[in-house]
Amino acid sequence: MDSAINGFVRALRAAGVAVSTVETLDAARTVALLGWHDRAVLREAFGTVLAKSEDDRILHDQIFDSYFSLPTQTAPKEEADQPAAADATEADEENLDEQLELERAAQAAGVDEIRWSTQVAYFTGRMMKAMGREGDSELQRKARDVVRRRFELYGAPATEAFMSEVLVQRPIGRLVPSDYERLKAAIARMARRLAQRHSRRRRVHQGERLDLRATLRANAGHDHVPFKLRWRQRRRDKPRIVAVCDVSGSVAAQVRFLLLFLYALHGTVLDLRSFAFSHRLADVSDPMQLLPFDDAREKILSEVGGGSTDYGQAWADLHHEHLSSIDRHTTLLVLGDGRSNYGNPRLDLFSDLAERAARVIWLCPERPGSWGSGDSCMLEYRPWCTSALHCTSVEDFERVIDDVLRVAG
Repeated sequence: MDSAINGFVRALRAAGVAVSTVETLDAARTVALLGWHDRAVLREAFGTVLAKSEDDRILHDQIFDSYFSLPTQTAPKEEADQPAAADATEADEENLDEQLELERAAQAAGVDEIRWSTQVAYFTGRMMKAMGREGDSELQRKARDVVRRRFELYGAPATEAFMSEVLVQRPIGRLVPSDYERLKAAIARMARRLAQRHSRRRRVHQGERLDLRATLRANAGHDHVPFKLRWRQRRRDKPRIVAVCDVSGSVAAQVRFLLLFLYALHGTVLDLRSFAFSHRLADVSDPMQLLPFDDAREKILSEVGGGSTDYGQAWADLHHEHLSSIDRHTTLLVLGDGRSNYGNPRLDLFSDLAERAARVIWLCPERPGSWGSGDSCMLEYRPWCTSALHCTSVEDFERVIDDVLRVAG
């Protein structure tokens, strides 16, 4: 298969676009049909073949433009082997020869394996050695440019993936402001994974019976030969999640993470209603769904954040004003440390909410060893929870929400 296609697919995968072997073969067939000459047409065709979503398409187009602007990719090898056009100048031929020389040297030096920016000088040296022209400063500049561009395609995404992997495992209490943008990207990827994973779940379950009438109707155009089977599916209510997030001062160090996580869920769960509180409870579903995250966070914190914590009042508000949002199909998801400023925890109301809901999942950023200490009510709330879990990282939260969606779905 053409090395340009393989390199391009590797660049897509490095950036997080999942490209299968079958799709790579489809890209090769696309080139066989269209050729390399019209890059605008090829860009559109590759995007159709290789991108599965709008986000994938954006990445695809960016990587296509970057990859095929590389000096060594302006003319794939099979085109370069064709006789030069009659009116090609000697300079054009020399430039093409140099590009091919750089390409061969890059392959010999293993430049595509670059992972860190500090390796640019090393791979440049290997390229120059492969060409046997260590003293040519002009060619060395061009070789360094090739290596830097390959780092942008292969190394930078790999570095970012490594840093993100470290970040998603880091306790949220140890995050620093410089982690914020990478954290947003990591949580967005988490939300996409959850959405894709749970949108593909099978809808036909064991024990379902063949719907004979529906099958006959569906195959009327095939002389009623049952090519398409129709099953009697049990009615399944749409899963619901009601999320309650503590944004008080006691979780000030984690509140940005908690809200960012909740914000990402709104892109994953179709039927999600979100509330936030410090003292009084407020429905924050609209800003979470309609505003950019930073705007939503500022609005929520300005309206309900920063006050003294009162879990009892939050349960009273939820019980008295939003009780209809919780029923036997609802998962009640609580994000908070359970510290209620020595106020009445209103276990009577929380227990009633728990009995109405299908399950209660409490995700607490504090270690279990601290539960019950000081003004913590976690040990009082825990018996009414289906699960009360210590969650400190993106990885922890993703695992729990994956389980919640699997059960709720």
